[in-house]
Amino acid sequence: MAEAPETRYLRVADGTFIAYQAVGDGPVDLVFGLNSDGSNVDLIWEEPDWRLFLSGALEFGRVIVHDRRGLGVSSRNVALPTLETQVSDLVAVLDAVDADNPILVGSSESGAMHAVFAATHPDRVSGMLWNNPRGRMAWAPDYPWGRGREEFEQDMRDALAWGTAEYGRAVAHWREAERRGVPSGDAAFDVASTSEFVNAYARINRNTATPDVAERIMQIYWETDVRAVLPSVRTRTIVVTGTRDDVAEAEYVASLMPNATLRVIEGRSGVAVDPITGFLREMAGVAPVPVGLDTVLATVLFTDIVGSTARQAALGDKKWKDLIEAHHALVRASLTRWHGVEIDTAGDSFYATFDGPARAIRCALEIVEGVRALGIEIRAGVHTGECEVIDGKQAGLAVTIGARVSNAAGPSEVLVSQTVKDLVAGSGLTFGEPSARQLKGVPGTWQLSPVRDT
Repeated sequence: MAEAPETRYLRVADGTFIAYQAVGDGPVDLVFGLNSDGSNVDLIWEEPDWRLFLSGALEFGRVIVHDRRGLGVSSRNVALPTLETQVSDLVAVLDAVDADNPILVGSSESGAMHAVFAATHPDRVSGMLWNNPRGRMAWAPDYPWGRGREEFEQDMRDALAWGTAEYGRAVAHWREAERRGVPSGDAAFDVASTSEFVNAYARINRNTATPDVAERIMQIYWETDVRAVLPSVRTRTIVVTGTRDDVAEAEYVASLMPNATLRVIEGRSGVAVDPITGFLREMAGVAPVPVGLDTVLATVLFTDIVGSTARQAALGDKKWKDLIEAHHALVRASLTRWHGVEIDTAGDSFYATFDGPARAIRCALEIVEGVRALGIEIRAGVHTGECEVIDGKQAGLAVTIGARVSNAAGPSEVLVSQTVKDLVAGSGLTFGEPSARQLKGVPGTWQLSPVRDT
């Protein structure tokens, strides 16, 4: 393209400005997720590799891109985006451009966010392409493809060169290795990149974030694990990798999503413009797998008053009724403030759902603090999982697990499942040591962590 398309701004609910572009008039909407090392909607069209992907997609669809909060030309003086805020910001962008059922296109970290979006809003997605998928960044016994602690610490040191010609040269070297199908760990490979490419990569990198922000983003990504969400991604998904990438990792990630198909191309898939554009054309021309609205990913919150029976007996029916009414008013005010949906209440307990786990936790913490003024304590449990929708209400095993997590909490304690903890990296929430628990009627052992009031 001769010049970058027009950039627009939208102001989301918390006042943050999100920069976005919607380019072209094709019948299919394609949302491209920009990774954190190159998120600048004004400059991405000058990036040597991205411009080829975006221009190719314009031949048959409308291209939608946006900068995450804290990056690029979106608001920079804000907290960095968690998965939860990334999802809500993407909803706002899609609403702004009237995109009802786009195809989501991402790689590595941006693909992970798209997976959470697709699981949370199955009615807003018609398909997903995830290039070089990663369920998590960090190594774990059950995730041998992750990076070890020493590798991560080296990445953090490398971030000190963020935005410099040195960093641009490293990016150019990496991309050229991908083009030639050379494994990333091949120390013998070397290439002299043109100064034009080096300067382009460094300039976009520099105009995406500063080194301190880059370090924080790496930390968030290191702490994130989306594997528990992937079975809830029911949209038609193409997972792409190359014969000289880590095929086993891509196979594993694809196996977790019920409607995912693995496509392995020759060499490496990172900048394989023609094959990936071909997959997108295929996806755009084939009716997506129908998404049943009988299941949805949701975060459930359960609360109940500690020692309610004894307190009721001590107060008597009239004073107990007054206390319960005050309790209910306080809980409902908090649910409204944190965008929770009350599903059910029985006596002294509440069951509510949220479209993001961080909001559910902060709501629970607020309720814990608020009811102390009433002379009572509550316990709370938070879990994220795939819920069945019955008569417009979330139900099923995930809801049962949420209730059992709440039952395991102590007075004035908010207890969360490991899935929740994995999804709120970067939120500023802190947790105590996890403990293995058995949940009544639920198979297996569950790692539950208390939330530290922050």
